[in-house]
Amino acid sequence: MNKIKFAVIGAGHIGKRHADIVLSHDDTELVAVCDNNETLKSSIAQEIPFYTSVAEMFNQQPAIEVVAICSPNGLHAEQALIALEKGKHVVIEKPMALTKSDCEKVIFKALQVQKQVFCVMQNRYSPPSVWIKELVDKNALGKIYMVHIDCFWNRDKRYYKEHKWKGSANLDGGTLFTQFSHFVDMMYWLFGDITNIQSRFRDFNHTSQTAFEDSGSVLFDFITGGIGTINFSTAVRNTNFESTMTIIAENGTVKLGGQYMNQVYYCDLKDYVMPELEPSNPANDYGHYKGSAANHGFVIQNVVDTLRGQTNISTNALEGMKVVDIIERIYQSSPRIVK
Repeated sequence: MNKIKFAVIGAGHIGKRHADIVLSHDDTELVAVCDNNETLKSSIAQEIPFYTSVAEMFNQQPAIEVVAICSPNGLHAEQALIALEKGKHVVIEKPMALTKSDCEKVIFKALQVQKQVFCVMQNRYSPPSVWIKELVDKNALGKIYMVHIDCFWNRDKRYYKEHKWKGSANLDGGTLFTQFSHFVDMMYWLFGDITNIQSRFRDFNHTSQTAFEDSGSVLFDFITGGIGTINFSTAVRNTNFESTMTIIAENGTVKLGGQYMNQVYYCDLKDYVMPELEPSNPANDYGHYKGSAANHGFVIQNVVDTLRGQTNISTNALEGMKVVDIIERIYQSSPRIVK
């Protein structure tokens, strides 16, 4: 069986991770990498063609089948539309876009050209996530009363100095988009859409690094019943503190925790014995800071299996759009920090 030919747009940390996984996978072939920063060429395997122009890449590599878009957030929709127009499937790193309307454009174009859109939300693959999803789907928790998500990370001058586009309004978009959209996705995946949103935002120690908030508190109702909160901050000193989800429900209480919500902290459910779960993958390690769980291998495997008709997309474009929609409505619910 022929290998599936991939290209990667964006050669930063996540782009290089996509490239490495595609190179190491038995069923995929990396045929091109593109980034407008030519100095990043040295970080890519020498035998892989490197382009500084998306147009040139497509002209020189017509055999590309899948394009992984790992560029700054504000470029995701634009580059996805270009790739789809060229007849390629796309894998879009989180977030899918910065507005629901841009997501809709991508979905419309994908339907028009009959190509697949895969949205990267790798926290879904962690064993605690798979476990809690099964419990929710089986209604083992009963009615959901309250869901509380707390994400407290460190992002300081070291991070923003290294990534010049991070912190900008047009390319980054906001803390919930860049840092915590994984956890908004987890909430939506488990419990559905939200309404009656009330938010407060503050910028405590990033006034010289970002065009938006570094911290916020969000209160809302789930459409299916129950209430929820999201408390988030990147103002934690020195290193990440935690990401947790506490679920209080009719049949008991569950808390997922760890820096990346990769552990089960607490489980007390009626007539239920907690099983031993497989260990979670470690976090993506970028030196002086860490990101979310290193589950990109599962993402690429899902692309391969889906394109070969063996499974379905783990996070489809409609789900990717809903995450963007929820974040957009959270930000619209209260005045944001204006610099």
